[in-house]
Amino acid sequence: MAAPYEYEEGGYPQQTDAVGYDPNFVPDSVKSFVVHLYRHIREKNVYEIHQMYETSFQTLSERMFKETPWPSVDAVAPYVDNDHVFCLLYREMWFRHLYARLSPTLRQRIDSWDNYCSLFQVVLHGVVNMQLPNQWLWDMVDEFVYQFQAFCQYRAKMKSKTAEEIALLRQFDQAWNVYGVLNFLQALVEKSTIIQILEREKEGLEEFTATDGYDYSGGSNVLKVLGYFSMIGLLRVHCLLGDYHTGLKCLRPIDITQQGVYTSVIGSHITTIYHYGFANLMLRRYVEAIHEFNKILLYIYKTKQYHQKSPQYEQILKKNEQMYALLAIALSLCPQVKLVEETVNSQLREKYGEKMARMLRYDEEASALYDELFSYACPKFITPSAPSFEEPLVNYNQDAYRLQLKMFLYEVKQQQLLAGVRTYLKVYSTISLGKLANYMDLDEPNLRAVLMTYKHKTHAVYSDGKIISNADVDFYIDEDMVRVVESKSAKKYGDYFLRQIVKLEGIMTDIDRIKLE
Repeated sequence: MAAPYEYEEGGYPQQTDAVGYDPNFVPDSVKSFVVHLYRHIREKNVYEIHQMYETSFQTLSERMFKETPWPSVDAVAPYVDNDHVFCLLYREMWFRHLYARLSPTLRQRIDSWDNYCSLFQVVLHGVVNMQLPNQWLWDMVDEFVYQFQAFCQYRAKMKSKTAEEIALLRQFDQAWNVYGVLNFLQALVEKSTIIQILEREKEGLEEFTATDGYDYSGGSNVLKVLGYFSMIGLLRVHCLLGDYHTGLKCLRPIDITQQGVYTSVIGSHITTIYHYGFANLMLRRYVEAIHEFNKILLYIYKTKQYHQKSPQYEQILKKNEQMYALLAIALSLCPQVKLVEETVNSQLREKYGEKMARMLRYDEEASALYDELFSYACPKFITPSAPSFEEPLVNYNQDAYRLQLKMFLYEVKQQQLLAGVRTYLKVYSTISLGKLANYMDLDEPNLRAVLMTYKHKTHAVYSDGKIISNADVDFYIDEDMVRVVESKSAKKYGDYFLRQIVKLEGIMTDIDRIKLE
């Protein structure tokens, strides 16, 4: 088995008690930031809010708070009229900065949970009359799920816990409880009526996607867009728990074959397709996984240069590499290269061409490669249950990952046993059962069982109940003859010619730059 991955909980090891840090000191630049941000939120100036959230906050963090937290909410509250909702939003950003730059204490993890509870309670049961950028609303849901995942991993490492930490875990046993997390996400989906809004949009009775979720009639977009992104959050949580059917069911109201609000934020777009593709991979829906990975990888290839200055850029590159690894797995189990664009296929061969060739051998080395790629590219699975404090304390943070890896490798092993069937089906258009049984060193009853297993393993049941084949080679048995049906796709010449035209234009531009004497 490959070396189990380590869970990343924070980018830096520094603690919040950094030398010289005074939580009550508010620099002038921070005063100006919170005053202007508060004013823009009250005025519903989404453009300015977005600029301050995406640019100013990141710039100040890099320049002034690289190794310390931002000033405390109590210190900045007087500059924003002690506005309760703004203070909740500020604390949400405060904790997000803490998780990204430092290593939060258990007390801070619990406080962050309390802040999310208060913030979501206001959104669900209060009157929220503001418009926030989709990027910020996505980051709220994304960070909420991330902090839940990080807390589960932190709690599962029991051996290193102090007596004080164990006492806190006992006292606050409802903090980051899996039912609480799922209930908040589900409540946001239901209270926002986003599923009904998307249904009415299909009938032309509502505009949501066309306006990117913003309300141009003076209302608020917060509840609706949080509800929308919560469906993606539910998919992610269920993938972390290993419940792929339920995760895909939660995402069903969003048509991922079309552009939508989820594509308006690059992080949301990538997270959606990564978890959607992974869930389909684990459910043996290889064609669907390949199709979606191909689309998103092509999109990232064409657009990643526009996100180089974005704080999400490193995460975009990481997910890009992980999805190439998942695509390599999917194509090794279901060799349908025709579904992949030539640009993506070229990148894939460059990264994993040699490994994919070895993965097709179906031996111990191939299993080790499947193990390696899965361990690198899979989500950071969690065990959501609290530890037993009465028994000897043990670490169980790797248990969920090991279980999912074991299930995946078991599936791979079953696929390996069927490798011989596909090899012969690729060679023959018709072959008698007796001849095939002789080639495979089996008797006819066992061969029929193997062929039935091949049929089962190359077909998957989709969410709508349809049974779809993943096989590039299919067959049917006519009396004692196996008749092969090989799918043939039309060759795509357009993509090739477009790439050559772009290359030619580049060469012509280079020639024009050359100054002849």
